[in-house]
Amino acid sequence: MRNLRILSFFVFLAIFSLTFALASEVQLSEDETTIIMEEFDTMTKGIDAVGIFVHNVSIALPMFIPGFGIVWGLFAAFSTGIAFSAMKSTIPLLNQVPSLSILFMSPVGLMEIAAYSIAMSRSYILIHKLIKKMPIRPDIRAICIEVVILVVLLLAGGFLEYFLIESMSGFDSGMID
Repeated sequence: MRNLRILSFFVFLAIFSLTFALASEVQLSEDETTIIMEEFDTMTKGIDAVGIFVHNVSIALPMFIPGFGIVWGLFAAFSTGIAFSAMKSTIPLLNQVPSLSILFMSPVGLMEIAAYSIAMSRSYILIHKLIKKMPIRPDIRAICIEVVILVVLLLAGGFLEYFLIESMSGFDSGMID
């Protein structure tokens, strides 16, 4: 079972990454970009570290639901990729940045993709066991540990992301003066 756990984690890491990368290459119209960026601005206006954490946890926890969690995780990857595509349209410098580097070269990206992969792979394992009519009661302890790991990763990621956003906003205002 341990091998299945490790294999499924890396499979869903790859699937999430591929979905994000493909969505980030979608060409959006100017109207679509404007709508997405306005929604993003509204959603992030006044957000703090706890708000980032709560947002990410509210996305991640449903990924534990057997079967549904996989679909939800793919939707989250696709939506995030589309948002990155919209950002590339409004910030031309981002066109120089490969989308996967956002996930794998930033601590925040690594923490989030690890958390999401843990949840999606557990969703797969649970649906696999349910289909095979295997008991899932023995998995409860492991699920609780995984939820704690996910929460810790996303909490640390939320604070780090907030710190980076605050640092960059200070940097931007310093550049304008």
